[in-house]
Amino acid sequence: MQKKLLLTVALAAALTIPAIVTPVRSQAGEGQVDIIAWAGYIERGETDKAYDWVTDFEKETGCKVNVQVANSSDEMVTLMTEGKYDLVTASGDASLRLVAGGRVQPVDLSKIPSYETVDERLKGAPWYAVDGKSYGVPYQWGANVLMYNKAAFADAPTSWSVVFEETTLSDGKSNKGRVQAYYGPIAMADAALYLSVKNPDLGIKDPYELDQKQYDAVVALLQQQRGLVARYWTDATSQIDDFTNEDIVASASWPYQVNTLAYAHSTDATKPDIASVVPAEGATGWADTTMLGVEAPHPNCAYLWLEHSLQPKVQGDVAAWFGSVPVVPAACKGNELLTDEGCKINGFDSFEQIKFWKTPSKACGDDRGDVCIPYSEWVKSYIAIRSGS
Repeated sequence: MQKKLLLTVALAAALTIPAIVTPVRSQAGEGQVDIIAWAGYIERGETDKAYDWVTDFEKETGCKVNVQVANSSDEMVTLMTEGKYDLVTASGDASLRLVAGGRVQPVDLSKIPSYETVDERLKGAPWYAVDGKSYGVPYQWGANVLMYNKAAFADAPTSWSVVFEETTLSDGKSNKGRVQAYYGPIAMADAALYLSVKNPDLGIKDPYELDQKQYDAVVALLQQQRGLVARYWTDATSQIDDFTNEDIVASASWPYQVNTLAYAHSTDATKPDIASVVPAEGATGWADTTMLGVEAPHPNCAYLWLEHSLQPKVQGDVAAWFGSVPVVPAACKGNELLTDEGCKINGFDSFEQIKFWKTPSKACGDDRGDVCIPYSEWVKSYIAIRSGS
């Protein structure tokens, strides 16, 4: 599952958006569907038999589900250029690049009746709807949390400072060499969010819309953080291993890793006791969309999966497994795995507080004009920061 991170330096937003629609040839499936997904997003009960939203779909449709796990949005964009995948569960920092780059196509919502049940906050959202066309359907959403080892923190940390600035933790040891950072340019937004509160004179309102002064401050903070970071994590499995075996005690993470590690501790007390929190500065987050490839080899099975993915049972099971929020509100009640409190616990009411991932561009989105730093520069800077240059 581990793969080398591939970084896409071209800013696809400059490309022409196509309006290509591959028609569904019949109601029958083609026998398979190939999906690029985040780890933990598509389960067939191999880790825990209770979590399986694939087997019944395969039996009912005859469409075998093949999953290619991707470890970053940049890797998803790169894989989709190959043209051999039907669907991708893209986050907001990849979705518009895929649209602008011509790698995904508009979907026919009339073939996805359950789209009508989607949370109104997500219908027609700007990270997947362009010029009145939907380039996919929502899948799950949530916050990037601060994961920590309880043995190193007497109380839950209240600030992202524990991963950006050197400090002595409750166990009497420094955090230097004991924290992680996500190996992806979009992680710069976490630093920008932290600085928006720590240094309000910078005037950062949106962590994805940074002018040169703001951007330079973010780069400086990440260069400082480099001296604290033991390792940049590139996929969920590697981070889980590091928190288990390498004395890593704090990092930005996803609820999936938190849940996996907490479950491990509940079954084996020798495993580290892990928890998570959204610090006072808030959090960035992801609102993921299942998008249809422009050259999807199996469009019929793809449409069948898109409809299946929005069923309340599926949505609730995914949310329970990943620690995310379902995009179908009906999933919040009556799901045995998620429970009736699951949506509240996972942050259903925090939608307005999350700064969802999006692709930075020159256009600042306010009266500053086209002076913000585009994603292509974020990529170059982050590579340099990680390498220590």
